[in-house]
Amino acid sequence: MRRVARLARVGLVVLAVAAATLSSGCSTLRYYADSVGGHLAIVRAARPVSDWLADDATSPALKARLELSQRIRDFATRELKEPDNASYRRYADLKRPYAVWNVVAAPELSLTLKTWCFPFVGCVGYRGYYEQSQADAFAAGLRAQGLEVSVYGVPAYSTLGLLPFDVFADPLLNTFIGYPEGELARLIFHELAHQIAYAKGDTVFNESFATTVERIGARRWLKEHASPQAREDYERYEARQRDFRELTTRYRDRLEALYTSAASDADKRAGKAALMAQMRADYATLKHDRWGGYSGYDRWFAHANNASLGVLAAYNQLVPEFERLFEREGGDFARFYAEVKRLAALPMAQRRKALAS
Repeated sequence: MRRVARLARVGLVVLAVAAATLSSGCSTLRYYADSVGGHLAIVRAARPVSDWLADDATSPALKARLELSQRIRDFATRELKEPDNASYRRYADLKRPYAVWNVVAAPELSLTLKTWCFPFVGCVGYRGYYEQSQADAFAAGLRAQGLEVSVYGVPAYSTLGLLPFDVFADPLLNTFIGYPEGELARLIFHELAHQIAYAKGDTVFNESFATTVERIGARRWLKEHASPQAREDYERYEARQRDFRELTTRYRDRLEALYTSAASDADKRAGKAALMAQMRADYATLKHDRWGGYSGYDRWFAHANNASLGVLAAYNQLVPEFERLFEREGGDFARFYAEVKRLAALPMAQRRKALAS
């Protein structure tokens, strides 16, 4: 489901130098080679937005979306003080529904995600693949190890602004260009935020920061530039997102308490099954009573497990702390970003303590 994939989107891609991993084995080298090749295929497919707009073969609908994206992109630099570079100034049609497919995994009785470590970006709780078949094959191997696994499509990712030359900048993609206005703005603001500050190996910090920027930015964009219909659509989307977060957080907390209790593994398995069943029942009630039958989250709840619940935490866990920090800095983006960069440079324990205070 598009909105859940967007919520669980991971804003990074591993673009490593093979020479740095010669000791890691052939399978790791192959993964890095596939990652580099997959990204290069995307940037090769991208053309400047101005070219698409000047092309008579470009549909009026796509032209309208591209024009909107550039107004949003200008707003990101002008009002949110995000990087003024070539990111999202080019567009590519990948002829597929997602940019990459991510694989996340967790033990049977834990919400702690398995992590993989890479050069430059540190350790992260996912593996991304440009081919769904490769993601499915890797997931099958993890399941054979007794892990619970989730595979989900990702519409966009960020290269953190690390790659030289405009041609390598993150492009707009067909995978998200058709999103409703508020969601399109959020995605662009989120991915650009990853270029501002990055704490190596701290996915929760990085994603919570980007989520904070996207939420603040989307509210401002919609208030100042969107149509009444776009604002109404976004309010409906936001209401469902809040309900989804509240429901999944409640059950994630209950599962965490169960997994860390002194109960036997057998009792934990029985308790887990009961909690999962109750979560799905609560979702059915929520969908009927508050959402008017909206079914966009059906697939997520049908396949919910420790992995899919675990990855959700990365995007929301520290958002309240970042929102308070933004207010403390007077709502000034430059000051806010400077403080976030300072925190990102600290050791993780010190960083979390400082952010919490």
